[in-house]
Amino acid sequence: MKMVLWVLLAVVVVLGGYIRLAPSDPARWHVASQGTGRDLGGGVVRVIETGPDGLARLDAIVRQTPRTTVLAGSVGDGMVTYITRSRVFGFPDYTTVQQDGDTLRLHGRLRFGRRDFGVNRKRIEGWLAVLQS
Repeated sequence: MKMVLWVLLAVVVVLGGYIRLAPSDPARWHVASQGTGRDLGGGVVRVIETGPDGLARLDAIVRQTPRTTVLAGSVGDGMVTYITRSRVFGFPDYTTVQQDGDTLRLHGRLRFGRRDFGVNRKRIEGWLAVLQS
């Protein structure tokens, strides 16, 4: 029985290490969203009118979010992809924000699993509430 517990502990440690250390390929995650605003099982897409400076203003808000870093892109490029990691396990969520004229497109999605239980929707709607206030 002790051996089984040690094996399970080892599996948890290895999976936890993989989740935190697995490389994030910008070619896979830094892609523009073509959809309209909708909720997905593993994420969310939002499209809002912000004016031409929406990405710059939102970037300042996003960079204040704990455990959030830039994966690829920049405000000057007109598109930025951020990684936000969960507090306990470090699961990565990817959010791509693209400025298209006066329109801002946001696509938040998970990397591991099938459902995010509304985490990406809540985060993005929080950012947008600050942006619009």
